[in-house]
Amino acid sequence: MSKGYLFLAQNCFTGKQGGRSYSLYRHVSLVVKTEKDLCKIKPSVGKLCLANGGVKSFSTSGGSRNMRFVQFTKNSGPRRLGVQLSQEGDIIDVSGVDHSVPNDLVQFLREGNGLLEKAKRIVAEGKSVVTYSSVKLLPPVISPDKVVCVGLNYKGHCEEQNLAYPKEPMFFSKFSSCIVGPYDKVLYPSITNELDWEVELAVVIGKVGKDIRPDRAMDHVFGYTVAQDLSARDWQKKRNNGQFLLGKAMDNFCPLGPAVVTKEVLPDPHSLGIRSKVNGKLKQDGNTGELIHRIDHIVSYLSHVITLLPGDVILTGTPAGVGMHRNPPEYLKPGDVLESEIDGIGKLRNEIVASVS
Repeated sequence: MSKGYLFLAQNCFTGKQGGRSYSLYRHVSLVVKTEKDLCKIKPSVGKLCLANGGVKSFSTSGGSRNMRFVQFTKNSGPRRLGVQLSQEGDIIDVSGVDHSVPNDLVQFLREGNGLLEKAKRIVAEGKSVVTYSSVKLLPPVISPDKVVCVGLNYKGHCEEQNLAYPKEPMFFSKFSSCIVGPYDKVLYPSITNELDWEVELAVVIGKVGKDIRPDRAMDHVFGYTVAQDLSARDWQKKRNNGQFLLGKAMDNFCPLGPAVVTKEVLPDPHSLGIRSKVNGKLKQDGNTGELIHRIDHIVSYLSHVITLLPGDVILTGTPAGVGMHRNPPEYLKPGDVLESEIDGIGKLRNEIVASVS
């Protein structure tokens, strides 16, 4: 492959060159040797063809409306806010191109004032592309005002406990200190022996809301990310008089990421495959269509109790397959690798490591 130049467009095609498959947008200009290089054309995802001859994946079908916001550092430098062009794809350094764009997604959402449209224009220009392999991904949301969680919100999770489906959402909370990045190590607390996994779809709020009508609730949603609701079951069930808080809100207990995908990318968040693995073995395998209380109802219900703010994170529940309800029960231990994945968003990969005493 010779040089290539990026022009984002609606229509996207694939081809083969030199035995390598690639995809490109209709308006991408490529320097190729022969017309045969553009064989086997069909609709597909796009590719970013860099001037150095490399081919890097990205997906912006439907134009720059389809945004995957990430926060990252490069070479231990300052935090940046970027838009990732596909899962594990390269990143447009949005806050680096325009310093009026905050380098923090929570602040980006709070300021509003056309920043999303500005970010879309920056992505469409294709400037300041940072290679994925050169960065460290941070949590896409850092220090939100609230991290709210919904318990018992998947049919299968209720059924594995022989519990009736809740008629109303059941809420508990975590803290910002729980949040770690998509590939960060998680310290195993020395005070628990029952560390469990719960992969969850997390909603990120985009604008202030109080007493929101259900039919307007999705207007307040900015996007979605993957969360892992780590849980110390002994503290959740046997300690603290049965209150969830301490068992759910220990440090590192909310891996988050790898990106916040805007709702335009996922117009139906209730049809996504969701799964977790421990050391490569599948533990949870569900679908967000199993949600008992849907996202619009959760957002509306919660807003009648507390004011929702831009950047707030709402975990929506976990499917069946948690360790506590296996026979015999299974729990995480130091050295385990926990993967949490949702279709269309991405995958977390967190190693559990022993705390230093």
